[in-house]
Amino acid sequence: MIKVNLLPHRQIRRAERQREFGLLAALVAVAAAAVLFLSWTYLHNKIQSQQSRNERLQAEIARLDKEIVVIGTLKQQIQQVLERKQIVENLQSDRNQAVMILDELARQLPEGVYLNSIKQLNDEVELKGVADTNARVATLVHNLADSSLLQTPNLVEIKADTPTAGSKQYAFVLRVTLKRENAPSATPPGKAAAPQAPAKG
Repeated sequence: MIKVNLLPHRQIRRAERQREFGLLAALVAVAAAAVLFLSWTYLHNKIQSQQSRNERLQAEIARLDKEIVVIGTLKQQIQQVLERKQIVENLQSDRNQAVMILDELARQLPEGVYLNSIKQLNDEVELKGVADTNARVATLVHNLADSSLLQTPNLVEIKADTPTAGSKQYAFVLRVTLKRENAPSATPPGKAAAPQAPAKG
């Protein structure tokens, strides 16, 4: 019977398998390292890109904040300009108001009524004068109620007054309010206002 020693063959085979396993493990380690490196590079690039976008957004937000401050300043300046414009327009519209009031009173004043003083406080005008009769004062109140410039006449006081000449007169105090929204435009220069027939008391 022939005996064959297979021990060297088995050792050689085991050594080859160990070399194959080591080579395979090295390849797996290299592949895993490559995958990890590629993943880290990808994530790092993504993070860098996102940080760059964040920096751009922050710079844009800072720029917009500055523009908002400038816009707020411009709004305040515009508001101030509009307020000044409104003041100028009010002054311009009120420039001829005294002339318009006197013209309207001359139109509405009936015969036999005389004004001694005209006093204006904001939108209220106080008239003081004398009339021949009570009916003349009533006619004046009626005329002012129908006026296109004046409204809501209020007879504050009326009393009989006998001057030194002996003829009886009636002193009165009357208050009216201006119609600012419906106030007529001033009569153009060179054109005389159309005369109105005085009301008969």
